[in-house]
Amino acid sequence: MRLCVFCGSSDGARPLYREAATALGRHFAQDGIELVYGGGKVGLMGAVADGALAAGGRVTGIMPKALVEKETAHLGLTDLRVVASMHERKALMADLADGFVALPGGLGTFEEMFEVWTWAQLGYHRKPLAVFNAGGFFDGLLSFLDSVVAEGFVREPHRAMLIVGTEPADLVARIRAYEPPRVIKWVKSEER
Repeated sequence: MRLCVFCGSSDGARPLYREAATALGRHFAQDGIELVYGGGKVGLMGAVADGALAAGGRVTGIMPKALVEKETAHLGLTDLRVVASMHERKALMADLADGFVALPGGLGTFEEMFEVWTWAQLGYHRKPLAVFNAGGFFDGLLSFLDSVVAEGFVREPHRAMLIVGTEPADLVARIRAYEPPRVIKWVKSEER
């Protein structure tokens, strides 16, 4: 199994974020899961990769050529693929992955997470998406998402697609057990 991780290229404000990223990478390796991620050696990106590598795991990084020097590409990976653009990066990560996990991060993390979630909602893929809610980082977002459901903009089965966990082993077990919803995206207003 290959899982793609979206996460920050910085460490964040609390040390627990880096610790969580390292623990997740280590658990992937111990569970025989290959890590696919953005290819950086800094921040949580570097921590998740280093955690996996230190435990003997396989790590594939994918980074656009323009960011290789800016984000300081991780040169100790099992496989570092340099691509032409961010679009190519995201497409290749999605193609290689059997599922996705978001760790704490910034705008890029949220953009990647919501894009693969939207693709799943539209039926473009049937892969699981999870958030590793280290230190309650995603609590505000999860509450907001519940309000989006209450306001009628997202259907509950699509909201329920997002797996949430705080422990690597539990999160991976739930990803392995994931079953996509059998609800179509488009429903006439009177059918709600």
